Amino acid sequence: MVKEIVINCGARDTRVAIIENGELVEFHMENSAEQRVVGNIYKGKVANVLPGMQAAFVNVGLPKNTFLYVDDALESVEGLDEVPEKITGPSSIKDVVKAGQPVIVQVAKDPFGTKGARVTRHITLPGRFVVLMPTVDYVGVSRRIATAEERDRLRKLAHELRPKGMGLIVRTMAESCPPDELKKDVEFLEKLWKRIKNRGKAAKAPSLLHKDLNLLYRIIRDSFDHEVLRLFIDSAEEYEHILLLLEDIGPEFKDRVFLFQQNQPIFEVFGVEDELRKILKSRVWLKCGGYVVIDQTEALTSIDVNTGKFVGSTNLSDTVLKTNLEAAREIARQLRLRNIGGIIIIDFIDMDKGEHQKKVLATLHESMQPDKTKTSILGLTDLGLVEMTRQKVRHSISELLQKDCPCCEGTGRVLSDEVAGSRIEGELKRFLKATLEPAVLIQVHPTTAGNLIGVNAANLERLERETEKRIFIRGAQQMNPEEYKITLAGSVEEVEKAAVPVALGEIHTLLIDSVHNNRPEDGVARVEGYVIQVENAASLIGKKATFEVIKVQRTYARARLFAVAKVE
Repeated sequence: MVKEIVINCGARDTRVAIIENGELVEFHMENSAEQRVVGNIYKGKVANVLPGMQAAFVNVGLPKNTFLYVDDALESVEGLDEVPEKITGPSSIKDVVKAGQPVIVQVAKDPFGTKGARVTRHITLPGRFVVLMPTVDYVGVSRRIATAEERDRLRKLAHELRPKGMGLIVRTMAESCPPDELKKDVEFLEKLWKRIKNRGKAAKAPSLLHKDLNLLYRIIRDSFDHEVLRLFIDSAEEYEHILLLLEDIGPEFKDRVFLFQQNQPIFEVFGVEDELRKILKSRVWLKCGGYVVIDQTEALTSIDVNTGKFVGSTNLSDTVLKTNLEAAREIARQLRLRNIGGIIIIDFIDMDKGEHQKKVLATLHESMQPDKTKTSILGLTDLGLVEMTRQKVRHSISELLQKDCPCCEGTGRVLSDEVAGSRIEGELKRFLKATLEPAVLIQVHPTTAGNLIGVNAANLERLERETEKRIFIRGAQQMNPEEYKITLAGSVEEVEKAAVPVALGEIHTLLIDSVHNNRPEDGVARVEGYVIQVENAASLIGKKATFEVIKVQRTYARARLFAVAKVE
């Protein structure tokens, strides 16, 4: 496998791409102004205890109180895929912590949406080769080290090296690691824990006791292993920092680090930007012509597999199997790449043969093996759906790169023109009946304006009869179709003067920006959002034209091009 790490260091953020065999499989980003809090250790104070939820809120100084579950408040270990099962203890949170009690906690999960960060009292301090667990007496070896002989060697070393009363997990990176390197890692983490404890004794709650490393150094510590052939970075300053760091933790990797010095952006050269644009879309095309649709919600993620353009060459059963097998491999990559967590439901194309179902499940399981995040494939449900879970620790890529649409508020859809017009009309009626002013000027999106006015101004005339007010409507492209703004209310003369910015016989030179909806041979120009229908100007879209206003109405004006039009 050819594995590369590509790092882009910008003024605002640091972005890291992990590429395997030419495919982007992981993406990490950290904003310089909003660094994550996972891994940070705080001295906090229990704000309140909730027996009904078996949890407590802890104030650690973050904008929102953190959440401490009863299992995380016990003297047990929780967090990585390399740690032992939880140790059971008291069944009620009331038996574990009290309101006002100071506690040392570590952030296990970043805040998500309206929820505060999740914290635990089971401190884990990761090094390059081992994870020190000061609060539990345990030794374990990463399940990713497959050789029984190597696992036994490392377990024996861990028993010898671990500090008394503390736990130690040997990480995957420690495979073939000499004893002195493991010892150095353990000693460093033990000293770090002693410093944290001493700070905790002196500090007042809430306060930060230890801040985890930034993204760049976490990548070097956790991902830069023997499988990585090359690491490229586009910052000379950070390039030197990486070499200094590797001098201490892995000098044999220094010759694999390269400073990217081309004039083009590093992510463009390696094709990462194109991939990032693709993964923000719900539909993912497969090489065979089929596709999968990924739909993320707050509760779960549903994935649907379709044959799409792929019709196969032999029979339907083989076509379905080939599509499902390719989809299984791509779904595993997308889950890892998009960092999708929680409950995941996959609707593969129906398979009649049990052997085909087993083959697809086995392919999905095998394809998930490179993923370091803990996953569990639960198998087929009675409805023929594959149910699985993936641990959710950090934000998904959509949460990192996108925000909720201000128009649709995150649904991905907006109201139809008719429904938006009807809603705005209802709100206008209530306002117009309450105001004493005889006329108003309303600003809305052009499509909504057309709906409010109606064919031959029928809707506008009806609204005026019902409200007994004079209504002027102006389009504004920058507004969303579901909103409106009353920009002026006053006398009919005052509002009309502001609403109709042109007069009969005036000469204007303006941009023709679109074709008229009902007369495709005519063009449309605008003055402060007011529509001017220019006869026979459709061929001048994107250009300026000089014309004379020949008709003026409340909602629009008509104009005629000069015999010799001045076109720019």
